[in-house]
Parts: sequence; C-alpha cells; structure tokens
Amino acid sequence: MFITDSIKYIGVNDHDIDLFEGQYVVPNGMSYNSYAIIDEKIAIMDTVDARFTHQWLDNIQNTLGARKPDYLVVQHMEPDHSANIFNFAKAYPDAKIVSSAKAFTMMKNFFGTDFAERQIVVGEGDTLSLGGRELTFVTAPMVHWPEVIVTYDSLDKVLFSADGFGKFGALDADEDWACEARRYYIGIVGKYGAQVQALLKKAAGLDISIICPLHGPVLNENLGYYLGLYNTWSSYQPEEEGIVIAYTSVYGNTKKAVLQLAEKLKENGCPKVVVNDLARCDMAEAVEDAFRYSKLVLATTTYNAEIFPFMREFINHLTERNFSNRTVALIENGSWAPLAAKVMRTMLEKCKNLIYTDTTVRIVSALNDESSAQLGALADELCKDYIAQSSENANKNDMTALFKIGYGLYVVTSNDGRKDNGLIVNTVTQVTNTPNRIAVTINKENYSHHVIKQTGMMNINCLTEDAPFSVFEAFGFVSGRNVDKFANCEPLRSDNGLVFLPRYINSFMSLKVEQYVDLDTHGMFICSVTEARVISDRETMTYSYYFENVKPKPDTEGKKGYVCTICGYVYEGDTLPEDFICPLCKHGAADFEEIK
Repeated sequence: MFITDSIKYIGVNDHDIDLFEGQYVVPNGMSYNSYAIIDEKIAIMDTVDARFTHQWLDNIQNTLGARKPDYLVVQHMEPDHSANIFNFAKAYPDAKIVSSAKAFTMMKNFFGTDFAERQIVVGEGDTLSLGGRELTFVTAPMVHWPEVIVTYDSLDKVLFSADGFGKFGALDADEDWACEARRYYIGIVGKYGAQVQALLKKAAGLDISIICPLHGPVLNENLGYYLGLYNTWSSYQPEEEGIVIAYTSVYGNTKKAVLQLAEKLKENGCPKVVVNDLARCDMAEAVEDAFRYSKLVLATTTYNAEIFPFMREFINHLTERNFSNRTVALIENGSWAPLAAKVMRTMLEKCKNLIYTDTTVRIVSALNDESSAQLGALADELCKDYIAQSSENANKNDMTALFKIGYGLYVVTSNDGRKDNGLIVNTVTQVTNTPNRIAVTINKENYSHHVIKQTGMMNINCLTEDAPFSVFEAFGFVSGRNVDKFANCEPLRSDNGLVFLPRYINSFMSLKVEQYVDLDTHGMFICSVTEARVISDRETMTYSYYFENVKPKPDTEGKKGYVCTICGYVYEGDTLPEDFICPLCKHGAADFEEIK
C-alpha cells in the first residue's frame, strides 16, 4: 500500500476473527495496521496481533531489505497492537523502543520487562529526529487507554492516530467507512468523548494531509468529513435526524404496538425510522443506531417487577457510553402492575440533556382504544418538528414564531447566488405587530451584511438551548465569503429558497427587507415576515446561557501565554505574534488576551 514515498504499510489483515474484543461481530475481519517510516533512520509504528508475528516480521524485512529499524514507536499497549514488542526486540536487538512512561509500566506487566536499557520515554510535545524529518508526540490519555500517544510527521503531514479514526473490517473489505467506523467508535471509544474532544483540539493546530490509524484504511482525502464525524460522535450530538425504536416483546403485543407506531411516524414525515428487536438484533448495531439518530423510543414489558433483560442490557450500554442530547419516549406493557417506564427513566437519570416526550404509552396486556390513541399522540409529538419542516404540511403562517424572539442567539441565513451562507447574530427585535416587522442588525464587516443588502432576503433561525458549540464554530468563526458553511449537510429550504436549519432551532422566519438604516459600523434591516414556522417548544438560547453553558471554558491552568476570547484556543509563549491567526476560529491576534 502506497502512503508516501517514505512511509510504507506493513500491517496485516485478519479474516479468521469472529468477535473483536470478545464481543463485537466482525463479519469482514479486522486489520492490524503498522507502518515503517524510512529516513536516515527508520521508525516502525506499532506492532500487530500475536497470531501474525511472522507475517509482520516478514513485512518489515521485505520492506526494508538490508536495512534494519532504529526505533519501534509504541502508541498503544492493547495486545492487538503491542503483542509483538518482545518479538521485535529479539529480532532487532539494537533498536530503541519509544513510548510513554505509562506504556513502559504496562510492558513490564505484559512481558516481564520494561526494556529499561532501550527505553526512550516521550510525552506531550517531545520530538524524535529521523534525519530528514522530525516526529512530534502528542499525548492522548483515555483514547481509549491511559498510555496512548499519537504521532505527527510534519514533513509528510501525516498523523499516526492510534485507535482514533479506526474501523472494523479488513482492508480488503468493500464496505462503507462510516457505518463500521461509527460502530467501532461508539463501542470502543464512546465513553471517552471529552478526551477525544481534547485530542481533536490539539489536532486542529496541525497541518494534516493523511491519517494513519491502527485499524481500517489510511485516510488521505476529504479529511474534513472524518474529523467532522469524530467531532459529532465525541460531543454526543445526533448525526442524523430520525427515530430509533428499540423494543422487547414476550407475546407479541408490545411488538404490535411498535410496528403501529413506526407506521404512524412514517406517515407523519419522519425522515428515518429504525426498529430494533433487542432480543434478536446485534446489540452493538442497536447501540450505534441510538447514537446515530436524534430520537429514541424505548418499548418493553414489565418483567419480575423490573424490565426485560435485553432492554436492561441495552440501556446499560447507552449509559456506559454517556448517551446524551436526545429526545426519548417510553412505551411500557404490563398485565397487572406496569412499571417499565419508571424503571427505564430511573436507569437513564445519569444521562445528560435528555428531553422526554409528554406522552408515555401504557399498554395493559394488549392494545386497546386508549393505548392506540396514546400511540397516535406520541407519533404526533415526536414528529411535530418534521411536520413543521415539511414544505407540504407545515403551518407557514404561525406568527407565534415571533414569541420566540428575545435577547437570544440566532443564525441568519442568506444566499449570494452561488452558495448558502449563515451568520450568528444576537440583535433581532420585533418592532411592530400590525403589520409584523422585525429589525435585524448586522456588522458591516460580515459577508452576510453585503449579501442581504444586495438580495433583500434572509431567514432568522431561533437557536435552542441544546445547540452545541459546533454550531457557533460553523456560523460564527469563519466567513461565508471563503467557506461553504453548508457543504457537509443536506439543507432544508423555506418558500423563499433560503436555508433553514434542520436541527437546534425552535422556529424560523423568512424576512423581506423593507428599509435599511445605516448605523455606522452596523446596518439595521427592517423587514416584513413572509413565512413563519414553529418547529418545537424548546427554550430559545439566550446570550447568557451560551456563555454559561455552551462556550467551552479555556484550559489555562498552569499555562503562560494568550487565550482566544472567541473560541478559547490557548497560545503558549511569551509573545503573541502580531500576525497570529487562531487555528480554530481563524480570528487574529486582536481577539486574544494574555493569561493572567
């Protein structure tokens, strides 16, 4: 496999394995990736599973020819990557072993030796010269073991990402990357989202052209797609709109209710309905679906004054992996004392930012008129936002949308004739109600001001309190003149042809500019309302809520340097260069303040 002129693949494919880590079904096998960096000196990046010792050593020999490696870099001590450290040490007695201090402690436990006479211990920011290039090491604790490091080759702009960006499946498997990478991430790394977020922030400061993971294919195209998915997964945000129904059924009555609900959801315009019978499906696939989509329905029977075992197992998987930021509905069945809804809700108490539907369906043995009506009400409640987003079924003259306006935060969308654009604003005001007039004030330096002044149209999207920081990064940190802010999504459109956000809003209004007021640094657009839709009943995000609960607090403890007031990026150093540009939000030195 060609990676670069100097980096060669020396890993192996495993088509004999049936269960990865003893629990995850891998019908297309696994790859155990290892790489050789060939320079004036040679570094081997990680080893492979114990069952492939000779194949791996042959790969090294065939790749290097008469040359011998100078270093073995051990990024991760899980045995599928570290099992051949001892065999490598015997085969190449002059080579040094490069790893973190915690990894050498683990080597002692695994092999009875920590290779003390051959150690090179590295930590955050340490480097290793191979002659023409320098490797930089970045600590990645709990992604997903505590000793993990990743390695950056600045010459070829390659990130060796350890288990990050890995997937199930051998390299010769013809399958979608995202599906098996998602199942791999959620199952293996899902608990450690905060640690992955920390690593992504470090990676944002690197110029990366290629990602070399320890499982799955080398990534060398469209890296923004993969980084974006990892950001979504590790921040526990829904990846797609849709409803997952996870159920257990003893005699078929709960299943009948679930299938009836699924049909009602489809009739109401739900973009995706996924139904999982937890007693029969792959549990890891069901967990993946719950994290993939925005809403979850749990349906089960009361069983021994508890819930059915497969549902208990499923919920345990969710809570163990920090299931968060979803809408959840409950359906319970019981013949004499239904308790399932109470038990499920109690089990989910440790999850953050779950919104429960007002409707909970109670079935007493079998569906009747009352419980069938509850299913209909639940379907309507779950699909309220989908109906509002539909061009055919929405109420487009719902002026209660104006009640959502406060001292909040909004995304103003527009279009310059070539691409859609979006901007965060906090100055939206209703100025009259007969007729309805709204004033929107925008800084003249923003590209949106220029576009709206030319086109005379905009949409105002009222953000809700569940909007993650990534929304503000996308619409507040970069200019639409240079960046296509909707490049990686399928936008929804109002009747004026402009985008409205598919998620994280409770309403939107389409506006036509009637008057413009020049306010020196800003311009005020006074507009009539041509369309207004209410999407949900969630609270509008206020400016203060954003700063208190959404904007990350910068980690400045023990650091000397400057912090970006926009996104929290920390520049460590005595002097901030005047031309410095923040690698995260792209704002200049003027938006940094010294760490006190």
